[in-house]
Amino acid sequence: MSNLIAISYPDVATATAVRDRLIDLQRQNLITMEDVAVVEHRPDGKIKLHQSVGMTGLGAASGALWGSLIGLLFFMPLFGMALGAAAGAAGGAMTDVGVNNDFMRQLSTKLEPGMAALFVLVVQSTPDKVIPAIKEYGGHVLQTSLSREEETHLREAMEGIGAR
Repeated sequence: MSNLIAISYPDVATATAVRDRLIDLQRQNLITMEDVAVVEHRPDGKIKLHQSVGMTGLGAASGALWGSLIGLLFFMPLFGMALGAAAGAAGGAMTDVGVNNDFMRQLSTKLEPGMAALFVLVVQSTPDKVIPAIKEYGGHVLQTSLSREEETHLREAMEGIGAR
C-alpha cells in the first residue's frame, strides 16, 4: 500500500530540488514512488501543477504506435499514426494517475502565495537513508497517510532543521 506525503516549501525552486533529489534516490533503489508532483501557489493566487510524468505525451506516443500498426493493416500507416496520436493524447490528458489533481489543488490553496508543496506517493522506502538526504531542505509536513509514530518522526526530522 502506498503512503501519501505532502510537504510545503518556501518556494517552487526548493520543492523542485527535493523532487529531483527523490528521483535520484529512486534511481539508487532507496525509495519507490508511484507519483511525485510539485504544486505552486503563484503570487497571483493561481495554483500550478508540475507533474513528473506528462500523461498527454505518453498517450500520444502509444496512440501513434498503435495507430500506425492498425494503419498498416489498412495500408494507411501515416493516417493511422496521426489518428492514433490524437486519440492517445486526448485519452492521456483525461487520465489522472497517482495523487489526485483536485486534492493537490485543494490542499495547496492553504499555502501562502509564492510557496510550493511537494506531493509524494511512496510505495516503499528506506527512511533512515531517504530522510537525511532531504531534511537539509527543511519543509513543513502538511499531511500524510503514515502512522502517527512515523509521521511524528518525519515531522521532527523535517522541521528540526528548518528552511535553508
